[in-house]
Amino acid sequence: MHQWYVHGFEWTQKTGFVYPNEFITWSIQIVMYPFLTGLVAGAFVLSSLYHLFGVKELKDMAKFALVFSFALLLGAPIPLMLHLQQPLRGVEIYMTPHFTSAISAFGIVYLSYALIVCSEIWFLYRPFFVQRSAELGKKGGLSALLGFFYGVLTLGAKDVSPKAVEADHKAIKFLAGIGVPAACFLHGYAGFIFGSVKANALWMTPLMPVIFIMSAIISGIALCMFTYTVVMEWKKHVTKKRLARHLKTGDTLPELRATEVEMVRISAKYLVAFMIAAFSLELLDLIFRGYTAVKSWDILRAVIYQRDWVDIFIKQYLCGYIIPFILLLWPGLTVRRAVLATVLVLFGVYMMRWNVVIGGQEFSLTFDGFMNYKIPIIPHNIATFKEGVFGAVTVGMLPFIFFFFINKLIPSFPPVHHEAKTK
Repeated sequence: MHQWYVHGFEWTQKTGFVYPNEFITWSIQIVMYPFLTGLVAGAFVLSSLYHLFGVKELKDMAKFALVFSFALLLGAPIPLMLHLQQPLRGVEIYMTPHFTSAISAFGIVYLSYALIVCSEIWFLYRPFFVQRSAELGKKGGLSALLGFFYGVLTLGAKDVSPKAVEADHKAIKFLAGIGVPAACFLHGYAGFIFGSVKANALWMTPLMPVIFIMSAIISGIALCMFTYTVVMEWKKHVTKKRLARHLKTGDTLPELRATEVEMVRISAKYLVAFMIAAFSLELLDLIFRGYTAVKSWDILRAVIYQRDWVDIFIKQYLCGYIIPFILLLWPGLTVRRAVLATVLVLFGVYMMRWNVVIGGQEFSLTFDGFMNYKIPIIPHNIATFKEGVFGAVTVGMLPFIFFFFINKLIPSFPPVHHEAKTK
């Protein structure tokens, strides 16, 4: 095979003594894959803070986080499908499941977790399905068709008595209880894949699955906080414009309801707690590597403290942990400051995934040479599109597109309050 057909040849730059068959084959899509699965797990954990642990202040955000987790779940396997040279072969892991293969085990866990999320959403929205089916069924045309669709979603369970609703709540709590470990296992699998690669000195650590899980939780909470706040503020902006002509002089709509401010602050506290745990684990792993100083430590030290120093200590630690940690703990947390902090947290978690996936492939197996990953910006073929900036952006947008259509059928945002306040 000619070298220009080798996967990874077009974006790998080599320096030093590197074997001819060594390339950075796991590129941007393999960075996006653990990033998206982490968002799935983190969003579900946030929803479980209310459904399982009874944090009532997060009731509205928990409902949104559960639906958003399902949308993220639909987009999670897409990076793998784009990365595979034969994506249709991915179906085989579902047709021949077994736990002797980590990839096959992922398929089983993924389907099981998807069933848990779908079931929890069904129990949560069952009264809504019954209500919409009854309301739209009385109308004609497309409304009647939509009413029939909601009727199908009820699965024939149309009892909305207090006793039936209470049974739904018990089922939701049970599903959340088994869903949290399933979500952690779903993303811990990604860390397990890297941590079990004995041939790679950077990846081979038993802490890798735990580090992935903790960083996944903070990324999911941060994304839910960011998305929920931005959407609610946008809805309030649209509502304000619609009601502007009805407001009296000196009256304005509140920037954010007091309950929503409290929701942001409560979720920020949990975000900070998980950030401390994630940052501590990453530092522990780094210190342990330096203390043990195994044979591969010389090459790892060159990668961590020289080649990737900016990516790790500036982008990942400073921008992703320290700065948002200060922003969230500074007295008088505002919504804007919380939004900025969540963006930085997401950036830091993404850089963690980048440093693990790309950084683990930067040094040669000879421990004498290095490889640089030059991400394709302008695609000139299908490979550089999938493994370049455009492919990553496309994958990142898909969960939001999925959520947009899902939210049309099962609204996950509370109604905007129209009360105005007098200056």
